[in-house]
Amino acid sequence: MSSSSLFRLPILNSALDAIGSTPLIRLDRIAAQEGLKCNLLGKLESVSPAGSVKDRVAKRMVEVAEEEGVLVPGKSVVIEPTSGNTGIGLAMACAIKGYSVIVVMSQKASVEKETAMRVLGAEVVRVPIGLSSGSRLTHTTVAKHLQQTIPHSVILDQYSNPNNPLCHELGTAQEMIDAVEEDARTPTRPTSGKVDVFFASTGTGGTLTGVARGLKKAHNPSAKVIGIDVKGSLLAVPPQLNEPYRGTSYLIEGIGYDVIPAVLTREPGMIDSWVKTGDAEAFAALKLLLRLEGLLVSGSSGSALAGALMWLKSEEGRAIAGDEGKNVVVLLPGGTRNYIAKEWFRDLGKNSEPSMVARQAVDSLRQYLAEPDVAEPDKFLLVNSEAI
Repeated sequence: MSSSSLFRLPILNSALDAIGSTPLIRLDRIAAQEGLKCNLLGKLESVSPAGSVKDRVAKRMVEVAEEEGVLVPGKSVVIEPTSGNTGIGLAMACAIKGYSVIVVMSQKASVEKETAMRVLGAEVVRVPIGLSSGSRLTHTTVAKHLQQTIPHSVILDQYSNPNNPLCHELGTAQEMIDAVEEDARTPTRPTSGKVDVFFASTGTGGTLTGVARGLKKAHNPSAKVIGIDVKGSLLAVPPQLNEPYRGTSYLIEGIGYDVIPAVLTREPGMIDSWVKTGDAEAFAALKLLLRLEGLLVSGSSGSALAGALMWLKSEEGRAIAGDEGKNVVVLLPGGTRNYIAKEWFRDLGKNSEPSMVARQAVDSLRQYLAEPDVAEPDKFLLVNSEAI
């Protein structure tokens, strides 16, 4: 494609204007491997300026708070309890708008998340891992204490703020609708012209709730919206789904809670079904996204895809999986940047056995090092971190 045929993007006033309009990408190689005939699509949120779907939430919460006079430029201090990505989005927004910000998050969250917040100017408070919901050291309780003691401070509170689901109802959902409807105007393959099924891994529940409303109110009332809840979390309904995994720990960050956030809808007919996934399923699905689709996405993205594949292979989802015209969207909420140093992520880059190409490279380099005047004392080459 020539540069003259590409869409000309406007000059934006700030990084906040680049939030949203993320691409909807065909996951054809995964669909083929898994035997799916439906149009399997990924909504890629890692391309957002601060790297995740939570940029949308941060932007809307800050801008509406300004409009309502809750935030006062040059005076207010933003405080937010978060698992990390909302904190990064708020740190970006507050850097641009000139607010001080304090992020309160668990010590489970990656050091990369803290680093991103701090380089954007945020202060970061870490609370212990493994607290009960009644502890006075939880991230929400500590945030409330800070808000009560620091002058002019405000908690925007993604867990109860209606602008969390609203940004997805008006933004994320509408973007998916627009993309699918535009594709149907000049279809290159069978399509229903609608978003038929939507999957999202669940933390606050704002994405799931907002997209459900955006899809079902006018676009496609019969759309299926499926929540993916990590094993060890208590968000899924009916509650019996959670009981076998109560107390289970998990490595995936940013999803799952043992209390129900206020923004997570329990309105009948909005969320059609729930699927429970664990770390093993999430990591296997993430590897598919990395190796087959070349998408550098997060563990929670793997959770979403794992749940989608489980549902599509179930009795409930099998008919949709086999329908060439059905459009099935999986939200991929974040990227790999925040997890590069995590051991579970680094393990994804390791093969149980060296590949044929790796063995060929090692054999070739060993022969090369055996040539005269090539090898040097105390110097060595590494192939996949292994010395040869």
